[in-house]
Amino acid sequence: MKTKLKKKDDVKIFILYLMRNVGYPMDFATLNDMVLQDEFVDYFSFAECFGELVDVGNIEQRGISDEGTKLYVITERGNTVAETLESNIMGYIRDRSLKSAMRMLNFKLRGSEIKCESTPREDGRYDLKCTIIEDRKTTMELNIVIDNPYTLERMKLNFDNRPEVVYRGILALLSGEMNYIIG
Repeated sequence: MKTKLKKKDDVKIFILYLMRNVGYPMDFATLNDMVLQDEFVDYFSFAECFGELVDVGNIEQRGISDEGTKLYVITERGNTVAETLESNIMGYIRDRSLKSAMRMLNFKLRGSEIKCESTPREDGRYDLKCTIIEDRKTTMELNIVIDNPYTLERMKLNFDNRPEVVYRGILALLSGEMNYIIG
């Protein structure tokens, strides 16, 4: 079972820790994706704690993105809090989440386009096509037949929410770096 951060103070420290280590302005949606992707924090806890961090001056809005969304940064006060209290968060949560956040941001910065489409088949199953496009070139295309709508929706949601994880997982399996899964 996955460990979840339940205490509001832990969630706030976690948000500040990630922002401090990323080190540049991000919009709310990117921050949300970054904090939630490893499922240590749920959306409602993130949204509530983020608002409180803004209210007390640990995070501030600074600038607008090219798309017109507000950009947020960690303040000097927030940096001090994160630096002082980051050890309160379990090491493996810090390490795993920071690695995941950096991968996700790298994926977004490269301007990757993500597509996930499904079509029903005559036999009652579904075709699922997941595609990643970078610089107008397809870097990954995965086609798979899925037996039921529940599994189809789970796979589509997972790919849409974490395409970089799916992509790296496929590369690791194909390159033999994860042979322990196969047996």
